[in-house]
Amino acid sequence: MVAPKVILGSEGEVHVLMGNEAIARGALEAGVQVATGYPGTPSSEVLMTLIPLSLKMDFYAEWSVNERVAFEIAFGASLAGVRALTTMKAPGLNVASDPVVSAMYSGVNGGLVILVADDPGPHTTQTEQDSRWYAQLAKIPTLEPSTPQEAKDYTVYAFNYSEKYALPFMVRTTTRVNHTVATVQFGPLRKKKVSISYHREPERFVRASMEWNRKRHEWLNSVIELIERELGEDRLLNTVTGEGDKLIVTSGACYLHVLQLLENRVKNWKDEYTLVKIGLIYPFPESFMEKLLEKGYKEIIVVEESDPYIEFHLRALSSPLNLMVKGRGSGFLPKVGEVTPETLARNLLGFEEDRYPKIDIPARPPPLCPGCPHRASYLALLHALRQEGFRKKDVPIIGDIGCYALSVQPPLEAIWNEHSMGASISIAMGLKIAGIRMPVIATIGDSTLYHSGILSLIEAVHKDADIMVVVLDNNTVAMTGHQETPACETTSSGRTVKSIPIESLLKAIGVEKLWVTDPYDYETTVSIFRKALKTRGLRVVLCSRPCALITRPWKKTALVDQEKCRRCLACLRVTGCPAFVLKDDKLSIDVNICNGCGLCTRFCPYNAIKVVER
Repeated sequence: MVAPKVILGSEGEVHVLMGNEAIARGALEAGVQVATGYPGTPSSEVLMTLIPLSLKMDFYAEWSVNERVAFEIAFGASLAGVRALTTMKAPGLNVASDPVVSAMYSGVNGGLVILVADDPGPHTTQTEQDSRWYAQLAKIPTLEPSTPQEAKDYTVYAFNYSEKYALPFMVRTTTRVNHTVATVQFGPLRKKKVSISYHREPERFVRASMEWNRKRHEWLNSVIELIERELGEDRLLNTVTGEGDKLIVTSGACYLHVLQLLENRVKNWKDEYTLVKIGLIYPFPESFMEKLLEKGYKEIIVVEESDPYIEFHLRALSSPLNLMVKGRGSGFLPKVGEVTPETLARNLLGFEEDRYPKIDIPARPPPLCPGCPHRASYLALLHALRQEGFRKKDVPIIGDIGCYALSVQPPLEAIWNEHSMGASISIAMGLKIAGIRMPVIATIGDSTLYHSGILSLIEAVHKDADIMVVVLDNNTVAMTGHQETPACETTSSGRTVKSIPIESLLKAIGVEKLWVTDPYDYETTVSIFRKALKTRGLRVVLCSRPCALITRPWKKTALVDQEKCRRCLACLRVTGCPAFVLKDDKLSIDVNICNGCGLCTRFCPYNAIKVVER
């Protein structure tokens, strides 16, 4: 990430920014006063860029406990007349969807922008969810930028349009836009002149009256129609290049893939193709496209991420004209995975795949970090199961969203299921209710418990579910960049806040069978797990140890005594720790990444590994 001072550059300056940093700059140019969100790749850097500037520039920017809460805070701020931004990755919109849909009926006062980052591929997400369908479902006006420059500009547009039409606006991005780095020219920073007020308007803001809801729905439909008429013809959002009889309609990062391919591979491509980039995703610019389709194209091709959303709309528009539309839906492009330059070269232009030489890269499944306390927790749990006479394949371990889900990889291969944020406890409860006789175990991280797992745990406590819950507390939201959890006493911005420790929270909701352990104390942790396995009803084991990456500088490291080592590799095969280096039949430890947790020493039959002071 760039230094905050770069984001604060003057109008006209040009800087190299990541797409997410450009969005943050756009929010500043728009005069954002409240910025909220929940961390999730590929969206995290937007708020990570704004938070360090918030105290200096006198605006609120903080992580929230989950996406629903983040949206509702931003929505409340917008009702008071200030401009607010909330950020999330695609599954986060699922979490926030209930208040988002209702907010469309209420509308807003200050500009409200929802940044939603989709992840075609997927690279770091459990699904290839296409959030554009939410735009249609909830009737959220949605813009989709193609470059970091557009990401900044569209953020400013979205704030301006949101206030003009009194509706929340969504900016939908994909990983290639969020994480692409390019030059961005800065605009002016908006001077904040806001009158803070909120007036009583029950017909607008209270959803308890069905008559009022119908009237607000009529109002929403009329505004959406107005937006389609006015923004559908906006050539800042929807562009046309070329005059050929082959029409390519695209959006987002796909536009750059297509443009680069045509410019590099097709001579005088503008005579053969007409390239349309759609920046207004919802409402779909029907009048704009109808005028184009009347020209009667020889071929219509849609290139988009991830679902055939644009293709769906174009098929409806082109059907009366007997025009065929090709895209993901028709099978012209793959229905799964990202659209790549290689795919386009092969499917669009008919080039052979060998025009793009492939590099043979060995597979690198993501491991738990060296010294990760989750590794010790899972090893202790599996150890306890064996000592209690259970086979690994017989006891369901339901994981959750977070870095501890990497325990699915060898050699641990611990979790059976990882579904959605906070679902581990509910799924484990369902398995037990269904009649699973073996113990059923749910493992969940601290940030995921705060996010949504706490509701499932309340249900389990209330019903005294016969499940074992393991809370893996590493004091941070580790996988997405080490953001703070509600247990922290200060936030990323430097504000002092009230700590809500997990142990206190567990006791407050009525957890009675509770054990607390440090997973680095391996023998004690195994012993506690064995007790919990013998216990019935709802029981919770809290494995608490800070993430190894936030406890630097490390004071210890492990070393291999080459005289004693017999190269049996038991330490490596059991732990899978990436700090081990096997080269020329010699096993050693990379002291640069080892934090001296000592877990490996417990599995060396020759006492060849020692933990020493650095």
